[in-house]
Amino acid sequence: MIQPESQKSITYTRVIHLSHVIDLDIPQWPGDPPVEFETVAELNNDGYYLRRFSLGEHSATHINTPNSFYSHSIGIDQYPAQSLVVPAVVIDIREAVKENFDYALAIADILAWEKQYGEISPGCVVILNTGWQKKWFDKNAFFNQDAEGISHFPGFGSDATQFLLEQRQIAGVGIDTHGVDPGQDNSFATNHLVLEQPRIVLENLTNLDQLPPKGSTLAIGILRLRGGSGSPVGVLAFVP
Repeated sequence: MIQPESQKSITYTRVIHLSHVIDLDIPQWPGDPPVEFETVAELNNDGYYLRRFSLGEHSATHINTPNSFYSHSIGIDQYPAQSLVVPAVVIDIREAVKENFDYALAIADILAWEKQYGEISPGCVVILNTGWQKKWFDKNAFFNQDAEGISHFPGFGSDATQFLLEQRQIAGVGIDTHGVDPGQDNSFATNHLVLEQPRIVLENLTNLDQLPPKGSTLAIGILRLRGGSGSPVGVLAFVP
């Protein structure tokens, strides 16, 4: 697993939640278990308040892990702590997405970003700001399915993903949609490419419009589920 350069301190002016609030009616991938809450203790009767909750490992803002696509590969409990504190760069493709909901990040987009901000450093998580986070409260708009049930939302093109992995040695990818792969890609090419390494895949991020193109550091808080195929995550961005 790619490890970021040693960071003895993080300089920041703001801390931003990049995770959605988990609620009963959040958009769920077809077939995923529903979010459920059950009160098991009440202040009036028990002297304290406590709930039981249930949700899928890939629900809400979450991380995917290699064993979700590769048998005998590692689960979320095996991710080293150091691998979950990573620098981030944000590539803004909102204008392209306005013209094409199926837009896939291309190598040309990466090179254009680098011309303006400098070459992407090894060990970064590359995040796509597609503007999709604004659709979170409208399930139909968020999945944007056609009459055949095929979703139309943007993501990483496989060539761009391969370039980032091989030529930039990134630590992983993230996005504000329900998949780093475009909605039409049922082969999950980017997931396969990134998790084969294995590295980081973050989905359903939010507040990406509050991040600068470079300079932020992410702290990814996982649930260390034994053998987990992923985990809902609390992602904090430390913004300089």
